[in-house]
Amino acid sequence: MTPWLLAARPKTLAAAIVPVLVGTSLAYNAHTPLHWAPFLYALGGALFIQIGTNLVNDALDFKRGADTAERLGPMRVTQAGLLSPNAVLTGAFACFGFAALCGIPLIMRGGWPIVVIGVVSIVAAYAYTGGPYPLAYHGLGEVFVILFFGLTAVGGSYYLQRLTIDISVLVAGFACGALAVLLLAINNLRDIHNDRASNKRTLAARFGERFARGEIEWMTISVYIATGIVAYARDWHLLAPLATLPLAVVVVQCAKHSEGRALNRCLGFAGALEWLYGITFVIGAVI
Repeated sequence: MTPWLLAARPKTLAAAIVPVLVGTSLAYNAHTPLHWAPFLYALGGALFIQIGTNLVNDALDFKRGADTAERLGPMRVTQAGLLSPNAVLTGAFACFGFAALCGIPLIMRGGWPIVVIGVVSIVAAYAYTGGPYPLAYHGLGEVFVILFFGLTAVGGSYYLQRLTIDISVLVAGFACGALAVLLLAINNLRDIHNDRASNKRTLAARFGERFARGEIEWMTISVYIATGIVAYARDWHLLAPLATLPLAVVVVQCAKHSEGRALNRCLGFAGALEWLYGITFVIGAVI
């Protein structure tokens, strides 16, 4: 795997793709003809923002001392010396630029709300690890993920299809955001000791391992509560993601009984859960 592909973190890209699929499929479920161009541009913009966020995180976590040789997670290219921090940051800004380009036709379709969503999303993507008050270092990572890889991504994708929105769409957005939080929470549980040493005050680092495992369990439960609410409000076929419950139980049990590097296996399960949830949601929506 080339350094740039490694830095992009392909295994995390479900967090960008699934919400766009969910929002678009909800619009289709509401008997809206699918507008392919907004869907594809929204998907491209979400991917570029996700990759840009990953690149900023790679470079600045190393600069701040959070990524060291003792890191338990997958290799980070800056820490490993494969790319310089400046090169990785340049790549991040290029991704944000491409995301902005994807936003131009979306603005033509959706107007000023898309301008706001695009600008705030790009600024927040950098602020997740960068700037004077990095969100990830102050226990706000979960809030960022739910807002931008849940509510905003699902709601924005739906809006681009129908030019309207309702509460049930935002509930579906919360479900997607909670799935992405699972990845973050497992990651933070694994890195709790390194994060404390580098003064990275994630929720896990602040409140401990018991809290982190409880967070993983309750976020998982909330995904399916939200799914039930959406199905009740819109279409019982949207209960299709309940088929992923066995894998969700595996994720919770894996996180409950694993520590350190062994949690990387739990991350793999959580990533698979997000993909399968998205696929089954689309299937339910289009039936």
